[in-house]
Amino acid sequence: MNRERFTVIYHIVGEEALALEKAKILCLEQTVEVGDELVPDGFIRDHIIGQLAHFSLLANQRYEAQISYDIETSAFELTQLLNVIFGNSSLKAGIKVHDLHLGEGILSHFRGPRFGIAGLRKRVGIFDKPLLCTALKPMGKSPTEIAQLAYDFALGGVDIIKDDHGLSNQPFCPYEERVKACAEAVAKANEKTGKNGIYVPNITAPTTEIRQRVEYAKRQGAGGLLIAPGLTGFDTMRALAEEETVNLPLISHPAFLGSMVTSPENGFSHGVLFGQLQRLAGADASIYPNYGGRFGFLREECRSIAAHCQNKMGDYAPIFPTPGGGMRLEGVPDMLALYGNDVIFLIGGALYSRSMDLVENTRYFLSLVGRQ
Repeated sequence: MNRERFTVIYHIVGEEALALEKAKILCLEQTVEVGDELVPDGFIRDHIIGQLAHFSLLANQRYEAQISYDIETSAFELTQLLNVIFGNSSLKAGIKVHDLHLGEGILSHFRGPRFGIAGLRKRVGIFDKPLLCTALKPMGKSPTEIAQLAYDFALGGVDIIKDDHGLSNQPFCPYEERVKACAEAVAKANEKTGKNGIYVPNITAPTTEIRQRVEYAKRQGAGGLLIAPGLTGFDTMRALAEEETVNLPLISHPAFLGSMVTSPENGFSHGVLFGQLQRLAGADASIYPNYGGRFGFLREECRSIAAHCQNKMGDYAPIFPTPGGGMRLEGVPDMLALYGNDVIFLIGGALYSRSMDLVENTRYFLSLVGRQ
């Protein structure tokens, strides 16, 4: 039988014999979860257990293992696919998921990004330059105060004005009051400027409340939704992306995902976590910490994220890499050289701190990317 398979590329740390043994155990642990001596001959041994297709040295005590899995082991569910990719083995040291080669047999079962770069550009009406995003902060402000910030940023020309990811439904800034006030503020600014800035509320919430918050945001005129899949689960984001009645761009926030990517030996590569998995789960833009910011990501790691957001991935639309996290305005020329125009720059603190005039601060930033 010629059955379709998908491939996961792992990087494994250890002496050659130990690394090879880890690779062989991966084949079993990620599928049948029993020792090789208990695997029956025939269908299970021939097709179900992972197959080690390639094993080679990368550097001193670091090896690459390419392991393929039968696509049916995924049950064509995102949750089970992630489980096969790195379920139990994520608990073991010295193993990192470096890349995914997912064929049409897997990708065709998930919608992927609904809007992607082209759709989000159409929403805001900017087609050939980087987009600008900012966050409404700090936590502790009232809905009226947050809405005033939204108005000023929209008046200055920010394309995507999102809730800070820490804004939820706190008593001092209730979700419904904030969303209504901010959506109205951005609409008012758009009427004055003729631009198409969008307000993106944070719908990261308890599972039983997410749908209610999404529906309310849409009724109030939100132009997109912010969600942290590390907190809600990647499949929750996938479900929203595939739901026809939602039909809003999804911007993914990296909260709670850090420990999956910060170790050089364990977890996921930057490109897989913030690129491939985001697209698989339907994000239209993926927020992550930019190099040179306060979180320590490296330039090459950010380059990999951007590439995985936009490389060929079946028929999936490319999505916006959205670097943020302490970006400085003086670094814009270098960031443009790395990312080009298909990027959303998430600038928060630099827009607040340049001066007290948020409108002018925003216009200055737009000038740095050739938007004025």
